[in-house]
Amino acid sequence: MGGFQEWTRRDNTLSISFPRSFRYLMLFSSMFRAGPGLPTCVRSPGLRLDRRCLSAAPVSLSALVCLTLAAVAGCREAPPEFESNLVRAMSLEISRDVPTQAALEDVAPVIEELFGTPQSPRWPTSWMANDQQRDLVSIDRLRIAAGGVTSDQENVHTGLYQEHCVICHGVSGSGAGPASRYQVPYPRDFRAGVFKWKSTARSEKPTRDDLMKLLVNGIPGTPMPSFSLLPPSDREAIVDYVIYLSVRGEVERELLSFAVDMLDYDTTPPEDDLRLMLVSTQNDSTQREPIMPDELTEGGEAIAEVIDDVLGRWVSAESSSVPPRTELKGDELAASIARGKEIFHGQIANCAGCHGTNGAGGLPTLDYDDWTKDFTTRIGISPDDKEEVKPFRKAGALPPRQIDPRVLTGGVFHGGSDPETLYRRIQHGIAGTPMPSVDISEEAAGKTGLSPDEAWDLVNYLKR
Repeated sequence: MGGFQEWTRRDNTLSISFPRSFRYLMLFSSMFRAGPGLPTCVRSPGLRLDRRCLSAAPVSLSALVCLTLAAVAGCREAPPEFESNLVRAMSLEISRDVPTQAALEDVAPVIEELFGTPQSPRWPTSWMANDQQRDLVSIDRLRIAAGGVTSDQENVHTGLYQEHCVICHGVSGSGAGPASRYQVPYPRDFRAGVFKWKSTARSEKPTRDDLMKLLVNGIPGTPMPSFSLLPPSDREAIVDYVIYLSVRGEVERELLSFAVDMLDYDTTPPEDDLRLMLVSTQNDSTQREPIMPDELTEGGEAIAEVIDDVLGRWVSAESSSVPPRTELKGDELAASIARGKEIFHGQIANCAGCHGTNGAGGLPTLDYDDWTKDFTTRIGISPDDKEEVKPFRKAGALPPRQIDPRVLTGGVFHGGSDPETLYRRIQHGIAGTPMPSVDISEEAAGKTGLSPDEAWDLVNYLKR
């Protein structure tokens, strides 16, 4: 074909190179070589062919290209949808010994009514207790980040989450995007509401500034890149969308738990007053006037309680204070580093117990992060038991992977290497991981924790 190039890769992917920017990647099944099956329709994003528009009869490459061009004008895959958190539902079913299908079937429409779809997000302001919660995100910025990728002549983009984030974090923020299995560590699952790299206490949400810093700086030593070249307005919209996905996901998780623990869900739903459902006067998620308590059933009160709990922890998040650090030089700095080395290898901090002598790593680990424990060890399943894990994998869980303590000798710290960040990392540990916190106070020094000066000595040793 004049102007076109074609080649077949080992994975049976046939690629056609169109002139200049008019290029499409066409993915063929293994049946292509035998002739009976062909991909068919333009898949968005990426303009990939799939099986739904062509017949199963063998087609010449020239004809296939023509059909591809025709498909651009009309045949497209349906927009992506949020998927229910089946992994969480299955974990609850095992841990509570209660069927969760009825709860899932009631929670799913509630979540969609409250939070909308990937194409048309909602922010349920009428269910929020105060303006701080309502203003946590902007619906206008959500709409810029949501939906398919577009740009105009001024290079203003929409669909920012799909453009920059979905390949790793997935449509619903599950951390199980198409590229996730090939990344170490796995991308973050936002739905549990747990974030590792932040300036707040271990159990608290990150601040908005924490999330913005991650977008600007990326996460060194991981596949998470910097988005510093994006316009600030785009980064603000992405931060809003990440918060939105996290709130949406955590509300879903908590409603599932509330249903089986408190509302008598079993193989069938409870009586109507206890059911998790919205009535017509409660389902306008765009109004700012709060829903009155006398409008709510007991199930409605549960929805309001869960939303208030999740959002309340977001709006109350504050960076923890860090005491002033004395700038040391020469012999004073060397003495501080020597003291920090003793603390690193000592019994109280015991950093060497995981990170190895001098932080060189190499120690075996048998532990996992909290996202893996959620569907394995916490419900009595060994992460190594492939048969037990298989149903969770089919439901969307990533393969269990042991967590490795950081090798510190390279000077690369995932969450940042500035002194204040390292101090907080010692003080609070790392949420979602086995990395523990250390009590930093004068009262704890020499007993169960460190004094502030000792913590700074340890920071100086880490930055040596």
